[in-house]
Amino acid sequence: MSTTTVPRDLELSARVLASPQDFRVLTGDRPTGALHVGHYFGTLHNRVLLQDLGVEMFVLVADYQVITDRDVTGRIGSVVEGIVLDYLAAGLDPERATIFAHSAVPALNQLVLPFLSLVSTSELSRNPTVKEEIASSGRSMVSGLMFTYPVHQAADLLFCKSNLVPVGDDQLPHIELTRTIARRFNDRYRPLFPLPEAMLSTAPRLLGTDGAKMGKSSGNSIELRATADETARVIRGAKTDAERRITFDPVNRPEVSNLVLLAALAGERDPHDVADEVGDGGAAVLKRTVTEAVNECLRPMRERRLELAAEPGLVHRVLSRGNETADAIAESTLAEVREAMGTRY
Repeated sequence: MSTTTVPRDLELSARVLASPQDFRVLTGDRPTGALHVGHYFGTLHNRVLLQDLGVEMFVLVADYQVITDRDVTGRIGSVVEGIVLDYLAAGLDPERATIFAHSAVPALNQLVLPFLSLVSTSELSRNPTVKEEIASSGRSMVSGLMFTYPVHQAADLLFCKSNLVPVGDDQLPHIELTRTIARRFNDRYRPLFPLPEAMLSTAPRLLGTDGAKMGKSSGNSIELRATADETARVIRGAKTDAERRITFDPVNRPEVSNLVLLAALAGERDPHDVADEVGDGGAAVLKRTVTEAVNECLRPMRERRLELAAEPGLVHRVLSRGNETADAIAESTLAEVREAMGTRY
């Protein structure tokens, strides 16, 4: 097969495997609630794999983005601490991954100003991801931060000159706008920024236990930090259907298939095999199977997390180190931007 016929993501994956040191990744999470199994199977596990390959990792706790769709930050300190503990327990290594927070890197946020001059309001209003976020927020008024969120995300990606962004397909419009901003800056001033490439996740999306989208603040998720008993209780309350025989049919039986998929991911099995094994056992046997698989999968991580949480000042040290590293890089990039724009006095 010639390289011209290789699908882009396969070709990109091959390049990452061949030369991981050539790539720098920026990824992260909004601290709106505790991380859950959807985060682990969708992104967190893959971040650790990329780190272990030798890809340079920047992991952002996007605390400023909490107030894109809410009025206050809430108990953000404890949420941030919990997310960092989850990162570390899952295997992210502060020696190899820069873990930092928006609010601690002023130069990153200052890049938003020149980047805003490179996009039009109509381009921002057409962004489908922003439209979806606005609709799902249920708010009658949209904040300026929500409206300009894609530009802030571009600053996240470009401050460290990341060139690889693991995302779901719903985030592709953000990546495309980031590439547009980088291209326009490079054309108007001087070549400075890479055009980040999207690495599409192949992980299937998990639904919440109520059959809706799993969310950190939706009350329908299995948190990574949960105990085995808490996990069992959440899964017992998961939505299924009236048909006794268990099958894997995501289109016609989404709730049942979601539980089958979760057991398969946790046990590294094929979902059809899981469904066949449960068979006529019905929802009760399925839920027991899921509970056992999830608890066994997360057990080492949960044990590690308890050990890490008992270490005084650990999260503060990790963030301080990451913030310092990110701030130095952001200051350097901002200086280059000022030089290119003729605003370095």
